Amino acid sequence: QVQLVESGGGSVQPGGSLRLSCAVSRFTLNDYAIGWFRQAPGKEREGVLCFSSSGGYTYYADSVKGRFTISRDKTKNTVHLQMNSLRPEDTAVYYCATPRLNACPARDTRSLFGSWGQGTQVTVSS
Repeated sequence: QVQLVESGGGSVQPGGSLRLSCAVSRFTLNDYAIGWFRQAPGKEREGVLCFSSSGGYTYYADSVKGRFTISRDKTKNTVHLQMNSLRPEDTAVYYCATPRLNACPARDTRSLFGSWGQGTQVTVSS
């Protein structure tokens, strides 16, 4: 079974940056797509973006375009979500997940994603 573990969350002031990590076990990360979701207090979990095995982006949240990017660390089988110019509305628990069909869905339908991490808290506040 695929296992995902997020890390790197924390508190930051508006305009700051954070880098989240998603460590993947039980498969070779380079061959798989990875999605990121977030859930703010009192709100539904929403998709942020998905990164395909070929390196393409599918953005589910327009607000993160130009601010959030993904990179892979092949040696550690880890994906990093670099978040810049953070805003208070980015405050949420962030989750990584793998699409069931190993392709980024056009929409952030949660049922299309199989394995999930436990989440990591990101707080943006002055």
